[in-house]
Amino acid sequence: MTIKVFGHKAPDTDSTGAAIIWAWYLNEVRGQGAEAVLLGEPNTEAAFMLKHWDLPKPEIISGVAPGTPVVIVDTNNPAELPEGINDADILAIIDHHKLVGGIETKGPIDMTIRPLACTVTVMHALMGEDAAQMPAWAKGVMLTCILSDTLEFRSPTTTPVDRALAEALAAELEIDIAAYASEMFAAKSDVSRFSEAELLRMDSKEYAVGGVNLRVSVLETTSPQLVLDRKAALMAAMPGVAADDGAEQVLLFVVDILREEATLLVPNDVVKSIAEASFGATVAGDSVVLPGIMSRKKQIIPNLKI
Repeated sequence: MTIKVFGHKAPDTDSTGAAIIWAWYLNEVRGQGAEAVLLGEPNTEAAFMLKHWDLPKPEIISGVAPGTPVVIVDTNNPAELPEGINDADILAIIDHHKLVGGIETKGPIDMTIRPLACTVTVMHALMGEDAAQMPAWAKGVMLTCILSDTLEFRSPTTTPVDRALAEALAAELEIDIAAYASEMFAAKSDVSRFSEAELLRMDSKEYAVGGVNLRVSVLETTSPQLVLDRKAALMAAMPGVAADDGAEQVLLFVVDILREEATLLVPNDVVKSIAEASFGATVAGDSVVLPGIMSRKKQIIPNLKI
C-alpha cells in the first residue's frame, strides 16, 4: 500500500515541501512507494514554490482510512491532523516542534524531533550522504522551506545548521538568497483574493492554553498594511471562525518581516488580557505592536498566558 506523506492542516511552505521531499526520498532512495498529499490548500508562498520549481500540487485529502501507512512531517499535534489519525498505520514522524502528545501508534516507529528551524533541515540530516542524490528541484524546495521558516534568517528559530544548509544549497543552485527570498515574501504578502475567514485560517494552529482552546494565526508579510487595512473585517470574522473551529478565541499576529515585529489584533477584553499577560504589553486600542516578535513556535506559543 502506498505510504501517504503529509504535514499539518493549513499547509505552509515547510509542511508542503517537506512532504514532497520525503516522498521523493522514500520512492527514489529507499524504494518504498510513497505519495505526498496535503491536508488543505497550500498558502500563497507554498503555491509560489510549486510553480517556481515546476511541481504539481499534491492531492488534497480530508482524511485517511484506518490502516493506511503514513509518515507525518512538520507536526506531531493531533489537532493539526486528520480525525482518526491514531487509526492509521503511522510509520514515522519528522518534526521540529515541541512534543505535544496524544498520538498513538500501532507499534514502535521512527520519530525524529530536532530543535532546528525547519523540518527539511532535519530531513537533510536523516538522509546523510543520500541527500546528494536530490535533483535540483528538491534542493530548490529545501532552500525555499528554510528561507520561509527562518524568514531569511531573521527568525530567532534560525540555527547555524539551517543557515549553512541554505547557503550551500543556494550556492549549488546559483541562486541569490536575498533576491529569491524577496520573490517568496512578495508571494506570501499577496492576500488580496482571500476572505477574512481564509486569512485567519491560512497559517493557523490550534493550541490549548490554561484549558482554553485558541486558534493562533500568523500572517508573515512584507506589506503588513495590506492586512491591517482589513482589521475591522478580520476582527468581525473572528467569532464565526472560532465557533466553527471549536476555539474560544482567535489570535491574529501580523508579522512584519522587514521591521521584525508583530501586530496583534485585539478584538475584545479577553485578547487584551492575553496580550498584556503574555507579552507585558500595554493595550490601548484594537491592536498592539510587539517589537521583535517573529516566531509563533519560539516567541508566541511558549509565552501565551490566560
